[in-house]
Amino acid sequence: MKKVKLIINISLFSGLIFMSSCKKDFLKEELTTARGMEFYKTDAGILQLATGTYYQVFNLPFSAEWAYCTQTYGVDEFMVGGDGSNGVWNNYDGGFRSIVTINNGNTQFANAQWDNLYIGIGDANLLIQNATASASGSDAIKKVALGEGYFLRAYCYLRLVSQYGAVPLKTVPSTTVEKEFTRASPEEIYKQIIDDFKQAYNLLPNSNAPAKITKDAVAHYLAKAYLFRASEINDSWNSSTKAADLAAIVPLCDEVISRHPLTANFADLWKYTGPDGANERLPELILSAQFTADVSTNGTNQQHLYWASRYDDIPQMQRDVTGDRPFSRLRTNYYLYRVYDQVNDSRFWKSFRTKSRLNKSAGNYYVNGDLGIIYIINQPGDNRFASFKLNDVVVYSKTGKTIPNAYIAFPAGRTTNGAMEADVRFPSCSKHMDGSRIGFNETRGLRDLNLARSAETYLIAAEAKIRLAKAGTGAYTDALPYINTVRARAQFVSGEDRAGYYDGGGALGASTSGQSPTINSFMAENSYYESNNIPVTTAASASLVITDINALPAGDEYVISTLGISGTYDRMLALVLNERSRELCGEYKRWEDLSRTKTLVQRVKAFNSQAAPNIKDYHLLRPIPQTYLDGIHSNGKPLTPDEKQSQQNAGY
Repeated sequence: MKKVKLIINISLFSGLIFMSSCKKDFLKEELTTARGMEFYKTDAGILQLATGTYYQVFNLPFSAEWAYCTQTYGVDEFMVGGDGSNGVWNNYDGGFRSIVTINNGNTQFANAQWDNLYIGIGDANLLIQNATASASGSDAIKKVALGEGYFLRAYCYLRLVSQYGAVPLKTVPSTTVEKEFTRASPEEIYKQIIDDFKQAYNLLPNSNAPAKITKDAVAHYLAKAYLFRASEINDSWNSSTKAADLAAIVPLCDEVISRHPLTANFADLWKYTGPDGANERLPELILSAQFTADVSTNGTNQQHLYWASRYDDIPQMQRDVTGDRPFSRLRTNYYLYRVYDQVNDSRFWKSFRTKSRLNKSAGNYYVNGDLGIIYIINQPGDNRFASFKLNDVVVYSKTGKTIPNAYIAFPAGRTTNGAMEADVRFPSCSKHMDGSRIGFNETRGLRDLNLARSAETYLIAAEAKIRLAKAGTGAYTDALPYINTVRARAQFVSGEDRAGYYDGGGALGASTSGQSPTINSFMAENSYYESNNIPVTTAASASLVITDINALPAGDEYVISTLGISGTYDRMLALVLNERSRELCGEYKRWEDLSRTKTLVQRVKAFNSQAAPNIKDYHLLRPIPQTYLDGIHSNGKPLTPDEKQSQQNAGY
């Protein structure tokens, strides 16, 4: 704080001006708690700088909308829901350029991601510099902070190169205003990323996951960096590193897997009951963005807002804490309805909300608590339902009452996708719902956001095995043990209630909202039996284990057929990408997976009807933001239009 030797009364303002001209030290300020850059070489300073860098890199992206814009829009899994504020990021239309066309105040600027990641890199550079210069005798502070700095810088650059390709490379803090920048090649960027991750791996301990960056977190992301460098988007230059990269991946993954066992029940990953609850500390979790019950902080998690379908504008329904505040940005695509084995794979039913209770009933025929909304995710050719939207038709077996609002994926024997897209309703991906918020209109969420878990580590290893087989090392079947371990966890077990359901909306008990339970729309039940039209059973589901790579599961063969894929490598790559959807959909990874494998355009054309007419090959990379191009110089002068275009990605 500043001590100012002056007490101002507004009535004396004119006199103070006169007095200040007569006495030079009248307005003298004494700064008593100043902190210079030397503070950041101390133990306290290093710890504070590390905390701030964690916040910048891991937390801030999830307090805004650009996280889903850049990672989850414009893919095969999701598209624009009931609100098109950021539709330009999904649709690849004429407004998707170096300056994004603004739809409204919620539209994310083209430079939001770029700026956030470079600020994170700047913070990480400071952390590396000061931890290196520190005279601290505590390895627990100095070495750990240095390892964290290397990891955080590599993490940001991995995101940047995956989104933009060539980007400026900055590895030391700035001490003056700098305007002269050029783009380093992806080859140079990946070398820096991998060198940094290796440094972090050698420095960091293996404790306090998932809140802190650990050696296992580094191993997971180092394996991912090797996989990304070996992917198709880099084939013009990666021949000299590909074999070594692929050989390094599986040992790293095995190391992580050995210490992060899969959670027995997939549903437990999403069984959020309140801040710092049991599901936020499961051994499967490798690294998470940490949030807190203190809503006065700016670092709250707002991702719960974007995945929920509208329910609060339907008769006999109202907004409540358990149903979330539905900004309705992301619609579930038909690809996700088709890629699962809906009878035997529990993950769809544990990842999507398909039923809601009435919570504003007049109390005549219906009462609060009755089933009010149902989504029937049936199979093509099902003749049970006449239309995609039905009123008072489907019988609710437990009460004998009809359901006032039913939405049908495949009505009237339809065999083509898209019927449910005629309405703004869709089953909500529920992995981020947060019923612990302090009010039904509250945007500030409290739950942690998973960044890495070992189920993905298994699938990274599986993809490496597929790529090794293509290169002549091993067989394609070598990938199956890794894929099948993840799939086996997805099966319904003996005695399991297949209609049982939970998501974070059920965390009302941790909320301080005071909302009455009688108006809650959350329902601990899914539409498994109504959708599949099978008798109630508690038997274990049929095995999901894949034994024949020439006869893959029906959902995979459907995708492969739709895409027109042939050849063992392409089929197996499609399998692992499909498995990543089944396991990881909604977890902010998809766009980069499709971009790096150069499958983005093909899959979007097949499964995202909004984006299909516009997407082009050049959309495999994002536009370099105009704010960057307008701000940099060359030889002391602003760039000319031609120089700006030379730094822009092709097509923009």
